[in-house]
Amino acid sequence: MNRNRSYEQREEAASSDYESFKENIKRKTGIDLSLYKEAQMKRRLTSFYEKRGFYSFQEFFNEGITKDEGVLEEFLERMTINVSEFYRNPKRWDVLSDIILPRLSSDTSRLKIWSAACSTGEEPYTLAILLKEKKLVPHYSILATDIDEIILKRARTGLYPERALKEFSNQVVQRYFHKEETGYRISEEIKDKVTYRRHNLLADTYEAGFDLIICRNVLIYFTEEAKQSIYEKFNKALNLGGVLFVGSTEQIFNPDRFGFKTEDTFFYKKVKNL
Repeated sequence: MNRNRSYEQREEAASSDYESFKENIKRKTGIDLSLYKEAQMKRRLTSFYEKRGFYSFQEFFNEGITKDEGVLEEFLERMTINVSEFYRNPKRWDVLSDIILPRLSSDTSRLKIWSAACSTGEEPYTLAILLKEKKLVPHYSILATDIDEIILKRARTGLYPERALKEFSNQVVQRYFHKEETGYRISEEIKDKVTYRRHNLLADTYEAGFDLIICRNVLIYFTEEAKQSIYEKFNKALNLGGVLFVGSTEQIFNPDRFGFKTEDTFFYKKVKNL
């Protein structure tokens, strides 16, 4: 019995430790960890602080995040899911290229596009290359956002390892990248098509008037309540007929609830305003 009570007390202390950490992080960074799936986030952050030599979330915050700018920057980077490459999941990009974009551009000369949670820039740059290759519209703007300014700085430099380009043909690589000693740098004509900005999907306001929003492989880390709120905000941010493109593990099973209908697998067309 004593052993059971001791275990329960340890569990209660661990829970209290994380709750205090969430409150401190929200005050310091504006990031609300309660909107992320708790088990996944706790595992990721516990692994991180243990590798840094801390023994609790409280110590991690007080002695690490608060006092060491490097720890804070690494924490913010951990909040971004940095698994990315150009033309990731090619079949979905083919649908975008062959079906979605031709429809969106059929009655306009300008497209407004948002790459949300863009990580290190492979996604928005892929889109800019695709639009350049297809010549579908003469004018377009691509807004690319992420929660982590450090990640955005890397995106703005446009330098990538060769493995990130594996889905592109040699011809595309030669046209839009310059080989350097440390990797491949995106050409200025593509870089200039993308505007980067810090944005917190869970807390910040959303622009409106988009024809296409791409938000892939980040919503799986949020709670159901947070996801529903984001879907509603995406609806308001899109024009009627605009499209939300999500990741391969993020299928929306009740799109009509959020004013969408399925146009293709993982593509949702806005059919009504909320």
